Amino acid sequence: MTDPAAPALPRLQVVVADITGLAVDAIVNAANPTLLGGGGVDGAIHRAAGPGLLAECRTIPEVRPGVRCPTGQARITGGHELPARHVIHTVGPVWHGGGHGEAELLARCYRACLQLAADHGLASVAFPAISCGVYGYPPGAAAAVAVATLQAQLATRSLPREVLLCCFDPTIAARYDAILAT
Repeated sequence: MTDPAAPALPRLQVVVADITGLAVDAIVNAANPTLLGGGGVDGAIHRAAGPGLLAECRTIPEVRPGVRCPTGQARITGGHELPARHVIHTVGPVWHGGGHGEAELLARCYRACLQLAADHGLASVAFPAISCGVYGYPPGAAAAVAVATLQAQLATRSLPREVLLCCFDPTIAARYDAILAT
């Protein structure tokens, strides 16, 4: 039983970990539009989830040739061999200098993922640093968008109850921590 006098953990927390090992309701995959795997976080999630994830992703209809999930949107699948029950796939923007709507597209990713989590009654979700790998989004700028968007969204909804910003790199985790401390 939880001690009612114990302080509540913040709903938004930073962790340094391998996202594929987290036992949460859903992990977010920084995917590419095909949803058929790739490099970085996407490849790691597909490898850890096993072939069932790829098979399920192939069943998601294309909205146009080669695109199952457009930038700024999200799709949900089972977690297959992962400790997470679900994978929420989202496609972040490619960085083109910041003047091409990248911040709004990145914010849409976070909002879409939280909406899917709420729609499916998910209490805990872990996010990677979306678009910070091969898509080239500067980590500091991406962290600012992520934190602002998640804080605004969590203020207006009851689910998910726990959101983790999962960083493989402690340097990126420090950026999130610094933003959350302000």
